[in-house]
Amino acid sequence: MTTFVNPNKRNFSSIMEYHVPVMLSECLEGLNIKPDGIYVDVTFGGGGHSKEILKQLSTGRLFGFDQDDDAKANAAQIEDKNFTFVKANFRYIKKFLRVYGVKKVDGILADLGVSSHQIDEPGRGFSTRFDGELDMRMNNKTGPSAKDVVNTYSVADLHKILGMYGELKNAKTAAQAIDLARSGSPINTIADLKAVLEPIAPKHREFKYFAQAFQALRIEVNEEMKVLEEFLEQTPDILNDNGRLVVMSYHSLEDRMVKNYIRSGHIDGKMEKDFFGNLLKPLSAVTRKPITASEEELQRNPRSRSAKLRIAEKLAE
Repeated sequence: MTTFVNPNKRNFSSIMEYHVPVMLSECLEGLNIKPDGIYVDVTFGGGGHSKEILKQLSTGRLFGFDQDDDAKANAAQIEDKNFTFVKANFRYIKKFLRVYGVKKVDGILADLGVSSHQIDEPGRGFSTRFDGELDMRMNNKTGPSAKDVVNTYSVADLHKILGMYGELKNAKTAAQAIDLARSGSPINTIADLKAVLEPIAPKHREFKYFAQAFQALRIEVNEEMKVLEEFLEQTPDILNDNGRLVVMSYHSLEDRMVKNYIRSGHIDGKMEKDFFGNLLKPLSAVTRKPITASEEELQRNPRSRSAKLRIAEKLAE
């Protein structure tokens, strides 16, 4: 998660001006960085976490994954022979590391959710604070947009995603309202969707309601839960023994999936035991509870308020 300084001025001369990484010291400590180790930042974004990881490497290597063009532009500002940028979704982490001849790494960092520079660009359609086309694609060159979802999904499917991903208590009513509105004319913009939802939003809590609905659409458009599941299931094969997985999430659905996988090796929390009753799981939690931002950081960067950081270690085989 990042803090975008000026949405109208594209200045990449200083990544740290562009990007304020959340819980930076906690992430670095969690990775337990070795100067000669191999690390992956699967959500490069503005590069704030990556830049600090690189400072701790001597002969080690860092791979930064991101599918966003802005992230690619940020990565181009890093001149370090130990750094390699991979323009790809992190659901393909294992495949692309193999392309670079890497089978095992010592640490993986994932800072989930949409980055602040994406939120603060009206044209991307992520924020309820602006008007613009309903897009919400993290890779805005491929796949269906949020506009496609609200105009083409069945009422049943809209009900499902608004309830599951947005946790709207009146998800069915919202789905029906969208269906009624689009029968007259397409819902193409942020303002269009807000106008549909406003009459059914709880009074004095409209902003939160809009945010929940937008979260649901964003998760659906980017297949965020499926991507996270695929990523988590690959991490045990990629990590060296005692390698670290550091994941920062921003909503309960992500955090629950990460917690379950670390605890049991399954995203649904299912426990499997061997013949002797020992729990079969590839990772072990380093911290019993998620780490949250300090009061000082909350004051400095309000978007860190919902962040939860979990750290796990690959069990020796």
